[in-house]
Amino acid sequence: MAILYKNLRANITNLFPLIILYYLSISEIDTHFSNMFEILSFNLQIIIVYYWMLRNSSVLGNGHVFFAGIINDVVMGLPLGISSISYLTVSLVASYVRQVTVNISLFTDWFTFLLAIFFSSLVHVVLISNFSSLQISFIDVSYNAFFTFLFYPFIWIIFNFYKQIMVLKTDD
Repeated sequence: MAILYKNLRANITNLFPLIILYYLSISEIDTHFSNMFEILSFNLQIIIVYYWMLRNSSVLGNGHVFFAGIINDVVMGLPLGISSISYLTVSLVASYVRQVTVNISLFTDWFTFLLAIFFSSLVHVVLISNFSSLQISFIDVSYNAFFTFLFYPFIWIIFNFYKQIMVLKTDD
């Protein structure tokens, strides 16, 4: 019975980043504080996807990232697939960085996260401008990318602390 409880607790603990990703996709929180501050907005989903695909890709997986993007598109009223492709672009950059990085540090993660945000924002803007009639503000996209980049170290520290208490399964 104790082993069952321990395994259940470990599985729930390991699923917490996935639960947060789905919660942020379902809710319209999207961490936009435009009601209080005019320019403060950041995309916490991109930070979650990048960090966990970089550190432990078995926690999220590309299928969950794609499905969370589809849910986010439905909730936000965007054409289907735009957020999914943006999240998968971040996942692709994180997977590449994970393969070529030897030393793990906040500075290297933060620098490569800048590349991930750039490519994700570029894909997002190109898809919306070419395949949708929605109007996009480049200033808003720039502010969102800047504040997402700015808040990454704080979220990185929180996730590193969480990763220390998390029970990671090793690949057999």
